[in-house]
Amino acid sequence: MTDSPAGLSSGPGPRIADLVLEGGGVKGIALVGAAVALAENGYTFARIAGSSAGSLVGAIIAAMQQAGEPLSRVDDIMRTLDYTDMLDRRGISKAFSWWPALANGLGIVLHRGMYRGQHLEDWTRGVLADLGVRSFGDLVFDDPGSALDVNQSFRLVVTASDLSRQRLMFLPWDLPAYGIAPENFRVARAVRASSAIPFMFEPSTLRGRHGVSTLADGSLLRSYPIEIFDRDDGRPSRWPTIGVRLSSPWDEQALAKPVTGPISLISSLIYTTVDSTQVRHVSDPINVERSIFAKPKGVRWTDFDLTPAQQQSLFEAGHTAGLRWLERHPDGAPTMR
Repeated sequence: MTDSPAGLSSGPGPRIADLVLEGGGVKGIALVGAAVALAENGYTFARIAGSSAGSLVGAIIAAMQQAGEPLSRVDDIMRTLDYTDMLDRRGISKAFSWWPALANGLGIVLHRGMYRGQHLEDWTRGVLADLGVRSFGDLVFDDPGSALDVNQSFRLVVTASDLSRQRLMFLPWDLPAYGIAPENFRVARAVRASSAIPFMFEPSTLRGRHGVSTLADGSLLRSYPIEIFDRDDGRPSRWPTIGVRLSSPWDEQALAKPVTGPISLISSLIYTTVDSTQVRHVSDPINVERSIFAKPKGVRWTDFDLTPAQQQSLFEAGHTAGLRWLERHPDGAPTMR
């Protein structure tokens, strides 16, 4: 097609799709498995959107494609992230690490989060830099046939929640409204903001024309932005969107999960709020059809002490789910009209 983005072909050979990745803490390794399954079957991704863990995986995939690296290496790169290092305390809470309950409380009271989240940003920055990506300016691409504004032509978009202005943010799309040049904004900084699970990780701050905004986990307001790249100009889609979820279809019967303590209560409140605000659009039949449901079992989204065996299990859960989706959709996902 003549209106394909530069560097991508919609002719014979690789199949093009936009990719949307749901948030889900450490379960995000399953997103890698599903994406690898798609890549093994000829898919390349024109644009990628993600929230929280999906923003991290999406950033690495976007950078690897930009660098011409095979997506089979995404899993190898993700395995270099030691999740326990992400539990990076600061100040007096660090001094009380031997008493986790007190350290957690001090972190929340003094710093608005049990952990800094700095290790995740530093690790992400290093990985992306090795692939030649630092700011969103490195992920700009030419896409004249898009329904999006030319200023939204980035290979990666991630969600964040602006708690100060009580609104959803799409980074880097919404940065000009804050008086910030999107092409200069560091991708690792956006990933950190999108991944800042409330009370667990310190929120990020963004100084713009409206003052100082506090940014937290994008999953609070949009954990699965499946519709983000859908056309709104009446023209047919050039290629489909494929999403990867870390949960089950909304109508599947789910077992009750006991609320056992304050952290459990907080996480249940967050996920109940997230699910209730999104169930309508993610349960639309066409959105279900273009979604891979890679729900891993036996691992909680906050299990940062993952063993190598658990990481492999998460990857395989996503990979298997991806292959099953491909079997059901040999001609690809349905496109929006």
